[in-house]
Amino acid sequence: MPSEESLFLGSEKGAETYRTTMEQTTDAILDAFVENADPYSGTSPESLREEFAEMEMIPDSGEGLESALESAEPVLRNSVGVSDRQCLAHLHCPPMISGLAAEAMLSATNQSMDSWDQSPAATHLETRMVEELCDLFGYGDSGDGVFTSGGTQSNFMGLLLARERFAKERFGTNVQRSGLPHRAKAMRILCSEEAHFTAEQAAAHLGLGENAVVTVESNDDREMCPDALDQTLAELDERELLPFALVGTAGTTDFGSIDPLDELAERAEEHDLWFHVDAAYGGALALSDRHRDLLSGIDRADSLSVDFHKLFYQPISCGAFLLRDGSQYEHIARNASYLNPEGASVPNLVAKSAQTTRRFDALKPFLSFRALGRDGFGMLVDETIALAEEVAELLASGSSFELVAEPTINAVVFRYRPTSDMADERLSWLNEAIRESLLREGDAVVARTEVDGVTALKFTLLNPRTTLTDVADILDAIERRGSSLRAVSPEVKR
Repeated sequence: MPSEESLFLGSEKGAETYRTTMEQTTDAILDAFVENADPYSGTSPESLREEFAEMEMIPDSGEGLESALESAEPVLRNSVGVSDRQCLAHLHCPPMISGLAAEAMLSATNQSMDSWDQSPAATHLETRMVEELCDLFGYGDSGDGVFTSGGTQSNFMGLLLARERFAKERFGTNVQRSGLPHRAKAMRILCSEEAHFTAEQAAAHLGLGENAVVTVESNDDREMCPDALDQTLAELDERELLPFALVGTAGTTDFGSIDPLDELAERAEEHDLWFHVDAAYGGALALSDRHRDLLSGIDRADSLSVDFHKLFYQPISCGAFLLRDGSQYEHIARNASYLNPEGASVPNLVAKSAQTTRRFDALKPFLSFRALGRDGFGMLVDETIALAEEVAELLASGSSFELVAEPTINAVVFRYRPTSDMADERLSWLNEAIRESLLREGDAVVARTEVDGVTALKFTLLNPRTTLTDVADILDAIERRGSSLRAVSPEVKR
């Protein structure tokens, strides 16, 4: 058993252990993700399950820190190489080195954001970061917010506040104290049919049920159709149902589509709906001089979600929930004598969050903005969007590919379709088989989705280091695999 002095920071011996351990960790990471880098090792789920089944997770006796670190080698070796230029599947970004440095700082300092005396400097830095984010999205001095684990939590917070406000104003009910009123069964949330599943998830968690979410028809660009929204609202009124929240999406997961936020804001004001914008994906467009107009109207939202572990290139997890009117936090305020006693003069962040213990994630965008500046971030965003446009042109000009939709941000959805008359069932099988082959061979990480009931492939071009040549190489590999698979595909799929 090593001495306690070497297990923790706070002593010379602990400092020496920390320095040695971080050097060893750095070497292991660089070996896995630079010197022997691949998008993925190709190891199957079954092989990984077997490998980890043989590892003792909680041994009776420790083996020492150096040996313990070596046991993490299969984790690094079989992790997805998110910084690889051919890792293009999900909204899963390559993290900036500034964000990695911040992770080391916030982990070592271990500040807990639930009370000022556990995070004095961190509390004030997060508060200032939230103020500047509110300014970035046009909220002004009345805005407020809090850092979150990401879009799921942020979207939940928006709908939680929407529910609390509506119940208080419509029924005179304090849900926090008394629970849902009987008429809550009639409450409805509206969102696009392309919206993220977290609207339904939040409705379930809020006791309203997933059936409380009413999806509104999208147009050909997969944006919520305002005319369809008008019709849906009229139908809900005829059925004596009670819409209380409207969720707009600024960047759908598959297509990056952005709802017409100004028009939705007008409907929300007209019908007294809480307007929440899920900008977890597209919020970074606010940094781009060229593309920020795509977010026109976001300043009219009552609340919004933005993720920094997507197009802001920060390590997971890192998001923010912003409120146009910070006084709305009164609907969920609470006090605990050991954290935020009433009348205390210090800042109080715990009452703004669905979490109690919370990481100091604001340090990551802080260091990255300081290092790169708003203009630098905007340039990175612009470059990835330009690449998506070039990739779309490449796909549209190829005889073996079908571009499913023009990209709005930097997600490109397409299919390998060697013949125009291929049956949908076989087309789905072929594209899925190609994707699995690329992953199994460790050549590229490409996403799959389903559009109109038929499997499609997706490039999510978040990495500013990815070039058109990189993508062209993947398309060549897709064609080669597609040709081989067509020759051996089961008869039933022909």
